[in-house]
Amino acid sequence: MTENAVNKINTRSLILVLIIISAGILRVLNVGKFGDWANFTPVGAIALFAGTHFKNRWAAYLTPLLTLFLSDIIVNYGYYGKTTLFYEGIVWVYAAFALMVLIGSFIKRVSAINVLLAAIGSVVIHWLITNFGVWLGGMLYPQTLAGLADCYIKAIPFEKNLLLGNLAYGALLYGGFEWAKRSFPSLSTKVNWAK
Repeated sequence: MTENAVNKINTRSLILVLIIISAGILRVLNVGKFGDWANFTPVGAIALFAGTHFKNRWAAYLTPLLTLFLSDIIVNYGYYGKTTLFYEGIVWVYAAFALMVLIGSFIKRVSAINVLLAAIGSVVIHWLITNFGVWLGGMLYPQTLAGLADCYIKAIPFEKNLLLGNLAYGALLYGGFEWAKRSFPSLSTKVNWAK
């Protein structure tokens, strides 16, 4: 591998990290406003985007999960007025987002339909995993099948917002990066290793 090829890969990775951090900042802009648009955030789209575009698997998982962790600290402080590093159910939430990264890694060709299907699939996974964790915690719902069903049903508005966030921010992230790759070919992963 030539020095030029290494610089090209490092530049691309740096740009991807900066894009993800920028999108993560958008999550904290409405801190303290937990209303009808709760869960309309870029974090699902960030996880999918990282899974698709990072060739290094460690970076693909670490970058969005670290962005989620840091923004969680700010968001939790905004809602509760105290610094919270870990919260009840964090394992379920982060497992769901790690699986979103995995779903993003299956996108081999970026297209509207592929991103749409990934956005829907990631929301279904988030809905199943995180709400199972809420139910299993036993604090809000009885640990019965009826309680589990109630937990899943009451989560639908939040998951709808997550889907809308995945679609809106996914369009920005994927569309913006595809445009950037056309404008700046060095961002493409197609490296001529023979040079």
